Amino acid sequence: MIESLLNKAKRVCQQAEVFWVTSQNTDASFEANRLKSVETRQGRYLSLRIVKDGRIGYSSTNKIDNADEILQMALDVAKFGAVAEFELPSLQSYPNVEVYDDNVNQVSIEQMVDLGNTMIAAVRDHNAEVICEAGVTKNAISVTLLNSNGGEASYNKTSFSLGVEGLLTRGTDMLFVGEHESSCRPLSDVSKITNTTIEQLERAKETASPIQGQLPVVFTPRGVAIALISPLVIAYNGKNIVQGSSPLVGKLGKSMYTEELSIYDDATINYRPGCRICDDEGIPSRRTPLIEHGNVANFLYDLQTAGMAKAQSTGSANRGGGLPSPSPSTLVVAEGTTSIEDVIADMKQGLVIEILMGAGQGNTIGGEFGGNVLLGYKVENGTIVGRVKNTMVSGNIYSTLKEGVIIGNTSEWVGGALQTPSVYCPSLPVTTQS
Repeated sequence: MIESLLNKAKRVCQQAEVFWVTSQNTDASFEANRLKSVETRQGRYLSLRIVKDGRIGYSSTNKIDNADEILQMALDVAKFGAVAEFELPSLQSYPNVEVYDDNVNQVSIEQMVDLGNTMIAAVRDHNAEVICEAGVTKNAISVTLLNSNGGEASYNKTSFSLGVEGLLTRGTDMLFVGEHESSCRPLSDVSKITNTTIEQLERAKETASPIQGQLPVVFTPRGVAIALISPLVIAYNGKNIVQGSSPLVGKLGKSMYTEELSIYDDATINYRPGCRICDDEGIPSRRTPLIEHGNVANFLYDLQTAGMAKAQSTGSANRGGGLPSPSPSTLVVAEGTTSIEDVIADMKQGLVIEILMGAGQGNTIGGEFGGNVLLGYKVENGTIVGRVKNTMVSGNIYSTLKEGVIIGNTSEWVGGALQTPSVYCPSLPVTTQS
């Protein structure tokens, strides 16, 4: 079917590309400490992108039995489409990236339910007042890509994820805790998730006195993911570069951050759900430095934005249900040389942040971050003394990630698409609402 559609498109278009995905997803969800539902869904998705008279046409469907209709929809769109700034790739050589494990498919629903119940039981054994939600998900997809220039790629991928969230309510006080983990392989050991959640409960057992002022702040890996990564991802998106909206326009090769900071987008890490042999346009996956020793090293491009920028695609195209656009695959923040535990031990007064609520609001593209500290701890004389309440923190990554920032020497995976250590910022504005 997809070969037939491509051949029809080639007869009337300068370029054509067919993208075909099938998937099966099984999800066991838990609510209020017990199993809520188990659902298995199958999906299929076909898209056609063409270049007709120099303009881009596009259509997508989950019905694959009418090639003429799919092609006509793309031709109709091409009459008003954007000017194509790219040539589709020819046949490429792809790296060996292991992202499929058939053992994921063999995990039974009963085993998934047992994993969810085990996570909830472990958290509630520590504190029976906690109300838990949990999720266990397995997924398998098959991807095929063909284009009119001889480009061809196909791969299979599996993923498996576990997560638990807990809510502890006392009067009007609400405490949120939780952790999750993802892999392309089955996950059977829930101890990392439950131990982290229990540690959060222990650290938050006491409520600390209010804290405010210009204070040192440590973002744990979960805090880094929420507060610091989102503004960087937006700034390094090639679409924002060519549109001129990123503050990094004209900054390529320049020093913008502390020399200790290096961040890479790496789609070639085995068994990470964000990785693959190629992007959604058939460009081979690679490891792309975004920040190297504080310098702006690269931006993330798909074929269209690379053409507009007179650059090369970085293999960063992601469909997301529509036309390809650049996005990161798996981000890796390089480890530093300092123990964050030692840094905390040297803090006279400060804040450790796990979760910020509303961190993506405001002028994110300008590098701003901030929000309510949903889960964070006060540090006094080198010791975590309890959880903070009604506390807010704010900042800007371009002024924050400069001299004085310390990158921890131990990293963690946050979900399946970010590996990062904790990050210490020497001075951020912290306020407390009375």
